Amino acid sequence: MASDEALRALEEKVDRLTRQLSLVEDEHAVRTLHFIYGYYLDMCLYDEACDLFAEDGAVRFLNGLYRGRAGVRRLYCDWFRNTFTKGHNGPVFGFLLDHLMLQDVVTVASDGNSARMRVRALNMIGYHDEKPEPLEHMPQQFWGGGIYENQYVKENGLWKISLLDYVGRWQAPYEQGWAHSTGHLQPFDKTYPENPIGPDVLLPEMPSSWPDTSVVPFHYPHPVTGADWPDKK
Repeated sequence: MASDEALRALEEKVDRLTRQLSLVEDEHAVRTLHFIYGYYLDMCLYDEACDLFAEDGAVRFLNGLYRGRAGVRRLYCDWFRNTFTKGHNGPVFGFLLDHLMLQDVVTVASDGNSARMRVRALNMIGYHDEKPEPLEHMPQQFWGGGIYENQYVKENGLWKISLLDYVGRWQAPYEQGWAHSTGHLQPFDKTYPENPIGPDVLLPEMPSSWPDTSVVPFHYPHPVTGADWPDKK
């Protein structure tokens, strides 16, 4: 018969492994959630993308903050959907919006109720010569790239996006390439409702982009030294 000490050691080991397994499962769930977000964005499924957000979720985009369900839908449905698909929820003939996710780093809080993820986005966007209605105010075909530093929350047992924070780093027409990178999106100067598709809040500054090479702050400490990034959010 095992001693009391051996039983306690076994129980502690089971508890430790259970916690570790739970964190691994949460990490996988957060990563999968964001990858699914990317697939919805690919296919212009904006209703589905909005449903991935928490009740008080938000999006930082350009120099604006979109708050809550109403703000998130204003960005994805009132602006993106009306611009790219003329109000249709789903893909349309001749429009490409591939949104690849790479180099993801997921950090789950020890209590398993919140998490953060850094991930790189590589975008291929454009419309075909045969598209009936060309898109105005954007190049016909262009590359883009940026960094997400997102936050997630477990809401009623399900992981959801609490803050989607996308920093666009570069954008370039396909023909000229990134050496001639110029962004076609300009900073916001008005908020909603004065701007019907504007953010709820204007942020102090527009994130810098190429040829600037400043670091988008890392949410995680150095894995060897344990030091936090100096400009950690």
